[in-house]
Amino acid sequence: MIKTETYGDISTQEHARQRGRRSPVEVSIEVTHRCPLECQHCYNNLPMSDPQARKDELTLEEYRRLFDELVEQGCLWMLFTGGEIFARKDFLEIYTLAKRRGFLITLFTNGTMITPRIADHLAEYRPFAVEITLYGATRETYETLTRIPGSFDRCMTGIRLLIERGLPLKLKTVPTTVNYHEVYEMKSFAEKLGVEFKFDPLVNPRTDCSQSPLNVRLTPEQAVALEFRDPTRMAEYVRLFEHERATAHIPAPKTRYTCGGGQMGCAVDPTGKMTICVLSHQDGYNLRDGSFREGWEGPLQQIRATRSRGETVCTHCQIRSLCSMCPANGELENGDAEAPVDFLCQVAHLRAFSVGIQVPEHGNCSCCAGGAHHAELLASAERLKNNAADFQKVAPFPRSSSLLPVLETRGGCSAGGCSSCGTQLR
Repeated sequence: MIKTETYGDISTQEHARQRGRRSPVEVSIEVTHRCPLECQHCYNNLPMSDPQARKDELTLEEYRRLFDELVEQGCLWMLFTGGEIFARKDFLEIYTLAKRRGFLITLFTNGTMITPRIADHLAEYRPFAVEITLYGATRETYETLTRIPGSFDRCMTGIRLLIERGLPLKLKTVPTTVNYHEVYEMKSFAEKLGVEFKFDPLVNPRTDCSQSPLNVRLTPEQAVALEFRDPTRMAEYVRLFEHERATAHIPAPKTRYTCGGGQMGCAVDPTGKMTICVLSHQDGYNLRDGSFREGWEGPLQQIRATRSRGETVCTHCQIRSLCSMCPANGELENGDAEAPVDFLCQVAHLRAFSVGIQVPEHGNCSCCAGGAHHAELLASAERLKNNAADFQKVAPFPRSSSLLPVLETRGGCSAGGCSSCGTQLR
C-alpha cells in the first residue's frame, strides 16, 4: 500500500503547521505544453515535436527533488496538466514518483494518447480523478475544433479503456462557437456512462499573448443560454448574490490577489517556473534557482501581498461571485492584472439580469444603467427569460444520430489508439 510520508508519528501537514508556516495544500504541475492536438481555443499548446519545449522541460530527477520538497512542505493535493500530460514519454515515471509519496492526484488529459499499458498502470496506481476534455459530441465537430483527423476516435478509445478499468473518470468541455450546439449532447453521453460532466464557457487568450482563442469564444448571451438549461445552476447564482449582498459591509481587500493562489496553492510550469496559478505568468520564481520553500515563502508571498493600485469598477461590485474576473484573466486579456475584462463583466451582469437581480450601483460600469452595454444586456436577458421553458427541456437541441457512436453499446470500438487539453477546464 502506498502511504503518505510522516515525521515520526505526525503527518507532513501537521509537521508544517507545528513549524508555524502556512503550507501549500495543492500544487498544479504543467509537465509539458506539447500536445498532439491543435485546438483553436487552447491557451498554451505547443507542437509535439517542438525541440526547445522538450529541452526546457524539467527532468525526472528535478521532479524527484520537487516532490520530496512538497512532502516536506505538507502538500496534499496534486494536479498534473499540460499541454497533454502523456506527450511526455516519461510521464508514468513522473506520476509514479508522486503517487509513491502519497499525494492525492488528479490528471487532466484529452485522452487521445491513452493506451492499454497506460490504463493498466493507472489502475495499479490509482489516481484520485482523471478528467478528460471533450471537444464535440460528433466526429465532425470534435475534429473541427482539434484540427487533427482521427483524434475523436482516439479520445473515445481512451475513455473506454479507463471505464473498463473502473477508474474515477470525469468528462468536461469548453463551449466554443464550434461545439456550442453539442454541449448538452456531450452531457447526455457522460450521463449514459455514469460519469460527472461539467463545462465552463470561459475562453482565455494564449499565455504567449496571442488573442487567437477569442475567435471561437461565445457571446455573453450564448454563454448564459447554456447555463439557463440547468435551473439549479441559475438558482445558485441567486444564492451567491444574496450571500455577497449580506457581506457587502466587509471592506474589500487592498491587495491585488484575493483568490487562493499563493495562499492555498500554486502552479509549476514545464520549465520550473513557480507562479500563483496556471494562468498568471507575469511574476514568479524559478525552481531551478533554489528550493520550493524559498519560492513559496519568498517571491510567491510577495506577489500575494502586492497592493492594488487603486479602485476599479470591480472594487465595489456586488456580483463578483457571478463573475470569473481575476488578476490572471486581466493579465491575459488586457496585459494588466487590475484591468477588468469586459466580456466577463457582461456575462456576470447578464446572469444577474436573467434571474431578476437588481445590480447595485458600483461606479462607471458599462453594463449598468447608462452604460454602453446596458440596453443590449437587458434585451438579451429578456430573450433568455422568454425562452427559459425551451432551454430547460430534457433535449432542447436537435439530437444527432451519430452521437459518440464509438462507445454506444450496440457498436464496437476501433482497435486504434486513443488521446486533452484541459488546464482551465481543459
